Amino acid sequence: MRGVTTLTVDVVLPCLDEAEALPWVLARIPAGWRAIVVDNGSADGSATLAAGLGATVVHEPRRGFGAACHAGLLASQAEFVCFCDCDASLDPGLLPGLLRSVAEGSADLVLGRRRPTARGAWPAHARAGNLALSRLLRRRTGLRLRDLGPMRVARREALLGLGLSDRRSGYPLQMVVRAADAGWRVREVDVPYLPRSGRSKVTGTWRGTWQAVHDMRRVLDEPAPVGGGRP
Repeated sequence: MRGVTTLTVDVVLPCLDEAEALPWVLARIPAGWRAIVVDNGSADGSATLAAGLGATVVHEPRRGFGAACHAGLLASQAEFVCFCDCDASLDPGLLPGLLRSVAEGSADLVLGRRRPTARGAWPAHARAGNLALSRLLRRRTGLRLRDLGPMRVARREALLGLGLSDRRSGYPLQMVVRAADAGWRVREVDVPYLPRSGRSKVTGTWRGTWQAVHDMRRVLDEPAPVGGGRP
């Protein structure tokens, strides 16, 4: 296998008002990898700051986590694509450890399983929503995942082939569901989960969490497609 430092890798960072966290996040992108910051309508100068720090900036006017993630995927050009939150809760410097399994061919999609490092890093309502979705996912696909975290790695062309259509909070789950339906090998790797910078736009409240769960339940109700296969 080629060393991870010789692979072409893009890191998609969906961004909505993350100026406070961006310097920390971008400083931890592995050397030689390209950071794609997808600005989803920030009002705090995040896009200008990211560009000044050397990131490729994509503007996605349609609000939604999935809209931002998919815009980054479409803008990517590398063989491998990583996704990571832009709020300093996850360290992009850990991505080579996730990439290794995909690059060597032992997995097709690798997810970072969040392990909180401090009290309050992962609020109870967010954990409850994640647990409920993990159980529903197991029932729907058979995958025994413990987290549906935003840090993940896969091959770009394979991801595009999944035909992801959700543009809201259901996007991360749809990626896993469609990967499972296509016979992909999906695995988890533990990653530290840090207290985020600023307030969460999705799971910062019970209302936001359960809206995300509602979006994701729609994804689970989609019928499994006929055909497909591993990348």
